[in-house]
Amino acid sequence: MKRLVLLGGGHAHVHCLSSFAGKPPPGVAVTLVSPFARQVYSGMLPGWIAGHYGIDECVLPLPPLARRAGIEFIQAAATSLDTTRRTLRCENDNNSGNGSSRDIPYDVLSIDTGPVADLSHLPGAREHALTVRPIEHFIEGWEKDKARLLAAQGGRIVMAGAGAAGVELALAMQHAFKLAGFPLDLTIVSAADTLPGHAGARLLRIVRERGIRVLDNTPALRIEPGRVILPARELEADLVIVSTGASAALWPREAGLATDERGFILVNDRLQSTSHPDIFAAGDCASTLGHPRPKSGVFAVRAGPPLAQNLRHALAGETLRIYLPQQRTLYLISAGDRYAVGSWGGISWEGAWAWRWKDRIDRKFIARYR
Repeated sequence: MKRLVLLGGGHAHVHCLSSFAGKPPPGVAVTLVSPFARQVYSGMLPGWIAGHYGIDECVLPLPPLARRAGIEFIQAAATSLDTTRRTLRCENDNNSGNGSSRDIPYDVLSIDTGPVADLSHLPGAREHALTVRPIEHFIEGWEKDKARLLAAQGGRIVMAGAGAAGVELALAMQHAFKLAGFPLDLTIVSAADTLPGHAGARLLRIVRERGIRVLDNTPALRIEPGRVILPARELEADLVIVSTGASAALWPREAGLATDERGFILVNDRLQSTSHPDIFAAGDCASTLGHPRPKSGVFAVRAGPPLAQNLRHALAGETLRIYLPQQRTLYLISAGDRYAVGSWGGISWEGAWAWRWKDRIDRKFIARYR
C-alpha cells in the first residue's frame, strides 16, 4: 500500500480531503498532518474581528473532514524532511500522548502549510507585538488584547505593515470598537507606498476618511514595550500588530528542496517540486516556476482541484496534468463595516453590494467543505 502524506490544512488540502471522501485513491493510505485541528478561512477573519461572524462560522474543523475521507489525522508540526529516507519529522504530536517527535514515512508528500512571519528584520516584534501569523496565535492574542483595551475603554494601536491585509484588519478593529462605544486610535506604518493601484487608492481614501493615520515610506525600526521606533519619531502604543508580507519556512530549503529566491518551494506547472518529483506543493508556501503570483488565498483555493487530480495521477503512475495559476483574479477587501472594495485587473469598485457579494462567496466556501 502506498502512503500519501498531506502536510498542512490549507485551502488546497481542504479540497483534497473533500475529493478523497467522494472517491478515495485506491490502494493508498492517506495521512493529514497539521499543527492545528481547524483551518481558519483567512477571507473571513476581518469579518470576525469586526463582529460580523462568530469564529465558528469562519473555520473548517479538520478531524471530521479527515474521518469522512477515511484519512488519519495527526496534530503535529513539521520540523524537518529527509528526502532520501522519505520521512517527515514532526513534533508536538498530540496523538502519541506524550508530545514526542516522530517520523512519518511517505511515498508521495504534498505540502500546503502556508507562509510564516519573518520577524528577523524587526527587533522586538517577537517579544512586544502581536503577529498576524500563525493565524491561530493571532486569534488567541487578539481576543486577550481586545478585552484589555475594552476594559480600558479604548487605546492606541500601531499596525506595522500596510498591505491589503493590514489595512483590512485595521478597519475591522476600528469598527469593532465603534460598536462597543469606545475610541480606537489607529496608525498604520509602511516601509513603502501604501496600497498601489486603483483599488488601493479607494481603500486608502476610506482609511483616511475614517481617521486612521497612514505613514508611508516610514519603516518601523524596532518595537519596544509600549512604543514603536521610527526613523525620525516614536509612536506610543497600547498594542502593536505586525502584518508584514509572507515569508517562507526554513526547513524546505534545509531539506534540499528547490526554492525561489525568497525560499518558497519551487514547483512546475503540475504543482510538483522541480527537484523532487515525489513532492508536491500548493498555496502560499509554493511558487510556480516562470509564473510568479502574489501570496493570496485566492490562488490557494484555485489550486485545490488540480492538486487533488495530480496526486491521484502520481500515486497511480499516470501522466500529470498541467495547471497554471490564473493571471487575473477577483479581489474583495472588506472595509470594517458591511462595505467592501473590489478589483479585477485594472477595474475597481466599492459599495455595500460588494460586501454582500464577498459575504456570499465566503459563506459558500465554508458551506461547500463543511
